[in-house]
Amino acid sequence: MVGKRPRTSFEKAVVDVWHREVGELSTHDFAHRRRASKDLVQRLEIYKKLDKHKGCVNTVSFNADGDILVSGSDDKQVILWEWESGRIKLSFHSGHSNNVFQAKIMPNTDDCSIVTCAADGQVRHAQISEHGQVETTLLGRHQRRAHKLAIIPGSSHIFYTCGEDGLVQHFDLRSGSATELFTCQPVERRGHMSVVNLNAITIDPRNPNLFAVAGLDEYARLYDIRKYKWDASTDFGQPTDYFCPPHLIGNEDVGITGLSFSDQSELLVSYNDEHIYLFTKDMGLGPNLVRSSTLSMGSDTSDVGSGSESPSVVDADGKAVPQVYKGHTNCETVKGVNFFGPRCDYVVSGSDCGRIFIWKKKGGELIRVMEADKHVVNCIASHPHLTVLASSGIERDIKMWTPKAMERATLPINIEQKPKPRGWMYHVASPQELMLQLFSLQRRRMSPERSEDSSATGRELLELIFSFNANSDVSSDDGGDAQSHEDLFD
Repeated sequence: MVGKRPRTSFEKAVVDVWHREVGELSTHDFAHRRRASKDLVQRLEIYKKLDKHKGCVNTVSFNADGDILVSGSDDKQVILWEWESGRIKLSFHSGHSNNVFQAKIMPNTDDCSIVTCAADGQVRHAQISEHGQVETTLLGRHQRRAHKLAIIPGSSHIFYTCGEDGLVQHFDLRSGSATELFTCQPVERRGHMSVVNLNAITIDPRNPNLFAVAGLDEYARLYDIRKYKWDASTDFGQPTDYFCPPHLIGNEDVGITGLSFSDQSELLVSYNDEHIYLFTKDMGLGPNLVRSSTLSMGSDTSDVGSGSESPSVVDADGKAVPQVYKGHTNCETVKGVNFFGPRCDYVVSGSDCGRIFIWKKKGGELIRVMEADKHVVNCIASHPHLTVLASSGIERDIKMWTPKAMERATLPINIEQKPKPRGWMYHVASPQELMLQLFSLQRRRMSPERSEDSSATGRELLELIFSFNANSDVSSDDGGDAQSHEDLFD
């Protein structure tokens, strides 16, 4: 018996229209299905470039309605864009003394309340008056850089922050107070690492009592705020659950740069110098890790599930393992990761090669690779309602992507072989980014698959150190000393 020919995207659309017209498919579900179609994703192209910042754009985020995009940059400015027209609604100085790492609009505030965190460790609040005047206030601070913040879904006043000092804080704009919840501790003491430097924090939209944090070790940690005693009578530092691919447990050379929850409570985790993994609740390691038992969990999940179309992925022992997403490169900066589509149908990430990668969430199939930056793509924001993306990286503009291309794009050949521009080293500016680079170098030197000579690796290490030293003293929007470290290699 000959199998049926798969329907084309056009044929599927026609069938959906018919089902809608006869009442078998609701208008709401029809709209969701069309916006999640692979055809639209393959037609994404640059709609507009938003160009006003004078430094790298480190954060982009939509408001709840999706008509306003907020961005923050190394220039310490925060800009509210009417992205569809490209018009700037408002631009103001954040009040930070160093690079703005994240800026978000608080929900249900008429886009007049914005919270930010930055490389100076400060957490600030910007209140916009009806006349467009902006007042920024200091809410709290971390002892080191504060990379991310997470807003309680639908809340106009409560959010969390995390920083390189390992501290997680809870903020309530009604009181203007900051509560230090805990300092993240490593599972095992490693060298001089007394705390886990945190890069990412995310809140479960289906259960906002749950939030996850991650940083410079292999574990994503899940916490339940209901277990916190607000009189500080108990130790809240113990996670409710841990998540890590079995083959990375005990690996001291990896860290996590990005986290995101789907609307089905799935946890997306992006590792430096490794891959992206999707965890469901049943894949947790439990609240009490025992290294001997976790090491025996089974197979190398980096080779499991790539390209599979099954609804769940299991290893040879029948245990559920995380879906893996491969192809991008994440070695050089602290990159985020995100879902895309009306039901989180896709996974999106930037890459060191300056491109955006889009995978099907189910099965991990790579379906789009898009040129988006001359150096590195760090941030991708998904529109809350439309098939629209915003991306930013080392370049000073923001690129808006909409499905307006006449032809569907195909995947480029030799995706992983694109030459890497050397200019990226200029932007290694934080101790944390330097550590990520050193982890990457160590993994490459020890890999049996590499034949890289020691002199080349040594040169790259020296370049990293010089780049870090230069950027510690010179802001990315300053001229600095014209003399470079190149002379040392001539």
